[in-house]
Amino acid sequence: MNDWAAPLIAAALFAFLSPGLVFQMPGKERPLDFMNMKTSVAAIFVHLVIYGLLLILLLVILHLHLYV
Repeated sequence: MNDWAAPLIAAALFAFLSPGLVFQMPGKERPLDFMNMKTSVAAIFVHLVIYGLLLILLLVILHLHLYV
């Protein structure tokens, strides 16, 4: 049996937290922009930190597993 939790969670978080897709923090003119499809270096760094922290929370701390 394979544990599919790690790649599925990582892919979902990566897609959801791509800067500019759903939200961008910090935005160009505001602290938070929604669906503007643009990005900046600051937004990439903030989304990277959020992605890493959520991935650590879900995989390391909560030990989520999905066996198929």
